[in-house]
Amino acid sequence: MTSADPPPDSMSRGDGGGRREPEAEASSSAALPVQGPCASMQRALAECHRRAARGPLQPEVLCRHLNRALAECVVTACCPDETEAVRTLCGSAGTALKRTQCQRARIDLSLCLEAHQEP
Repeated sequence: MTSADPPPDSMSRGDGGGRREPEAEASSSAALPVQGPCASMQRALAECHRRAARGPLQPEVLCRHLNRALAECVVTACCPDETEAVRTLCGSAGTALKRTQCQRARIDLSLCLEAHQEP
């Protein structure tokens, strides 16, 4: 998997989507607060995780739509130009030139995100 590929879906792990142990659940809630336009999405995801803790499915399964939306929001907020380039160039099949441009756009996005990571 390259840094531009999405992470594997939690359902592909083969764990059946069962409940997690409380220790594992506590470690996943230690997230840094998101500020700006993505803050409300993070609150919605946290609320979804709280509700999911009372049900039979793992929060990763039940809340994956919010998790993905928050990830896309944060990536777009950090690297708006690079994100738009990936959306534009990688949204559909095309010529060899477009595929090369798509690959370059993904690399540029990866580098931008890497620059925003803490050491």
